[in-house]
Amino acid sequence: MPHDAVIIGGSYAGLSAAMQLVRARRRVLVIDDGRRRNRFAARAHGILAMDGRPGSDIAAEARAQVAAYPTAAFRMAEATAARAVDGGFEITLEDGSTTSGRRLLLAHGVVDDLPELPGVGERWGRTALHCPYCHGFEIGGGALGVLGAGPLSVHQALMVADWGQVTLFLNGALTPDAEETTKLAKRGVTIEREPVVGLEGEAPTLTGARLADGRLVPLKAIFVGPRLRQPGPMAESLGCAVDETPMGHIIRVDEMKQTTVPGVFAAGDTAATMSNLTLASASGVMAGIALHRSLIAEEIGGF
Repeated sequence: MPHDAVIIGGSYAGLSAAMQLVRARRRVLVIDDGRRRNRFAARAHGILAMDGRPGSDIAAEARAQVAAYPTAAFRMAEATAARAVDGGFEITLEDGSTTSGRRLLLAHGVVDDLPELPGVGERWGRTALHCPYCHGFEIGGGALGVLGAGPLSVHQALMVADWGQVTLFLNGALTPDAEETTKLAKRGVTIEREPVVGLEGEAPTLTGARLADGRLVPLKAIFVGPRLRQPGPMAESLGCAVDETPMGHIIRVDEMKQTTVPGVFAAGDTAATMSNLTLASASGVMAGIALHRSLIAEEIGGF
């Protein structure tokens, strides 16, 4: 095998795992298609010692630091398939070429399936947001919306109320019960039952949400709960269990980021419902350490 580990995904989780492995002098190939999940946001926030830096700068610096190690290799490409072979795994790339490694780490993130509502896509990551911890402070208070997407939208509205005056748009997706309604009232959340038909303003700026009855509810930003989707069938084709959660599909892993398939690990957003840059990086560190331990165990017959 030309590599001890092949990592699919060169963002925060994948690079954090790669750093642990190359520092252990293991041969690592990182395959990256350049589509970071947070590429739509201008800056990343809430990250210790890097608050407010563009995510692209953080990723570029991390990549350069990993690349400085002599056993690190990179390939800018899209991995389209993977299969188990004798001694490890074979990965097929978009151009039809293949590479292989003793272990495989899936750190390719997820796809955010946004609601089919006019105005969301062009504002995604700027004024249509999913994480108040990442962007809430920068909004600066004022009128905020939470777009109903399911039962978790009530929880989201209760949280977002710390960052501004919240309107929860039920949008036909949820019906708060009496207890939830009481909690929303205690947090000062306004419940709007009229469906939202579009977002308005000169994108990415948001001026308000247009309702089906013609009213415009003024807003500075709106929080949306996207549906998480695996970026392709790779995990399932390898035999990895994929769990259905209220937020979408994630790869099942144990506390050491091992999937249900021996030798295949998963880290970052592809294997978690709670996600931000710090959490992704931390899971990558754990996956890299666990993967390294599995290599040692194979070489000495247990560890």
